[in-house]
Amino acid sequence: MRPIYCCSVLLLLALIPTACQGGNILVLPTEGSHWINMDILLHALHSRGHNITILRSSKSWYIKDKSSYYDTFTVEVERSLDQKFITEIISKVIEFERGSLPFENFLHVTIGMFSTFVEAHTSIGEFVSAMLGDQELMRNLKHSKFDLVLTDPCWGGGVILAKYLNLPLVYNVRWLLGGEGHLAIAPSPLSYIPMTGSGYTNKMTFFQRVINMVLSLANDVQNHLLVKQIYQKICDKYLGPDNDYNKLVLDADLWLMRVDFVFEFPRPTMPNVIYMGGFQCKPAKPLPEHLEEFVQSSGEHGVIIMSLGTFVSELPADITNEVAATFAQLPQKVIWRHKGDRPATLGNNTLIVDWMPQNDLLGHPKIKLFVAHGGTNGVQEAIYHGVPVVGLPVFFDQYDNLLRLKQRGAAQILTLATVDKNNNFLKAIQEVLNEPSYRFNMQRLSTLHRDQPIKPLDNALFWIEFVMRHKGAAHLKAVSYRLPWYIYHSVDVFLFLAGAVLLVLLILFIFIRCFYTTVCIHKVKHD
Repeated sequence: MRPIYCCSVLLLLALIPTACQGGNILVLPTEGSHWINMDILLHALHSRGHNITILRSSKSWYIKDKSSYYDTFTVEVERSLDQKFITEIISKVIEFERGSLPFENFLHVTIGMFSTFVEAHTSIGEFVSAMLGDQELMRNLKHSKFDLVLTDPCWGGGVILAKYLNLPLVYNVRWLLGGEGHLAIAPSPLSYIPMTGSGYTNKMTFFQRVINMVLSLANDVQNHLLVKQIYQKICDKYLGPDNDYNKLVLDADLWLMRVDFVFEFPRPTMPNVIYMGGFQCKPAKPLPEHLEEFVQSSGEHGVIIMSLGTFVSELPADITNEVAATFAQLPQKVIWRHKGDRPATLGNNTLIVDWMPQNDLLGHPKIKLFVAHGGTNGVQEAIYHGVPVVGLPVFFDQYDNLLRLKQRGAAQILTLATVDKNNNFLKAIQEVLNEPSYRFNMQRLSTLHRDQPIKPLDNALFWIEFVMRHKGAAHLKAVSYRLPWYIYHSVDVFLFLAGAVLLVLLILFIFIRCFYTTVCIHKVKHD
């Protein structure tokens, strides 16, 4: 009987359907906070039996050369977009914004920072060229039989690599080079879709719409110049001159978008855009013993946590001292992620740490407020755990992220130019702590975010495996990116219809003129 039982078990195992056989995934990630959320996705893919291979720079400061859940190919480069470069950019931004007027800041963001973006992407372009120029590496990649390329298109290399290897392309995306991903792939009416950096909501006045249009045109011009100067040259060299980089970007099979419409303003989208906002969020785990003891010591007043993200480890000394002095006046305990010099005004209620388990702290019932810079990861975690925010944005999309919370009544925003003046920081904290609507509104957002038929991470994993199973997702891609601009906007149709109307009017005019002339001649002869 034993052979019969064994055969039955084997037959049952053979008949049980599997979600997806272990795939072979090539990853070209981005550094910094973008790597943090990519790493979460890679952990999940590895746990489902997929093989992960990462292409990294020899100057990488986040992506380790050795890991238990991925293999690596390291590309030797002389320079890279490293932490020192990012820190210098942030220092310049902070120094400028503290002394700028709103219009000056607008010009600085749209025009003045362009040379900095070019320098950053030039170093990335050097990495991509070194990667594609390594013939042995390219042979190894081709022989490895990867199922797809997974990349963050905030850097431009993954797009070119996928085309070079002729592999399906999946994005872990919110940004393309310097612009928001939706602006490239989906119809984006500027009448109610604010540009990043505008500081506007989806309800704009006439003059705000004018500035929004100008900002959109400036962004398009900068993107064109940046692509032509760096990435198109790489395409011409390694893919051939018939490959337009902007069209390659839009040819991705799947866009895993790191937002959802609990956070983002409603807007048009496309079938191959899959929303996974908050995919990195998870239930809180128990805190380390020393943190739990500190949190519990807060009593009924609770705890405030402050973190300005991956890149901003410290602020100018005068702002730091003002922040510390404000915290010292509060009855709450404070946990502050800060790596600079210890502030002279630090109170006994404030614990300074080099690192904090942010997700686990936000999920603790004692946490009353999150002082944050407004990065996407932190904002999504605050929504997930229902913790209201006092925002201190530094650069790029952070103000716009916080503005989406403020419009929904879940946050207050300060600027670097005003945070240390007139007790603004203290007033903002007390406003959010003492007015119940902020917590109520954020918890409402949390309820909406969690009320989904499938968890965002599981949704992302399904669609990645979908692309592997079907060797792409061509049926979800619109043909719009292949159309010339004049066809996409129906300019030729408009001109044809306008010409037809003008022709009809011309014929009608000639007929009336001929009729009038005939009648007049007949009348003259009759007289």
